[in-house]
Amino acid sequence: MKMTTADVEYVARLARLELTPGEKELFAGQMGAILGYVEKLKGLNTDGIMPTSHAVPMENAFREDVIRPSIGLEKALANAPEREGSFFAVPKVIE
Repeated sequence: MKMTTADVEYVARLARLELTPGEKELFAGQMGAILGYVEKLKGLNTDGIMPTSHAVPMENAFREDVIRPSIGLEKALANAPEREGSFFAVPKVIE
């Protein structure tokens, strides 16, 4: 599929990008090559192939949710640069 610089300008405007004329030409060629490859992939016979979300089989990596004792206030605040009582002290960012 042939991409034009007008197509690139349209996409760049949507992404709020400013491109030089050289970049527009470069990206038009690159985007055209990508879309040409997608067209080739459309011609493949994928009957009987199950869709996947990962290239390799994945298993659930989550552990069981088990209640454990917390690390405690003193350990949690041990490396705090500053603290106020039982809280982290941070610079004020809102006036």
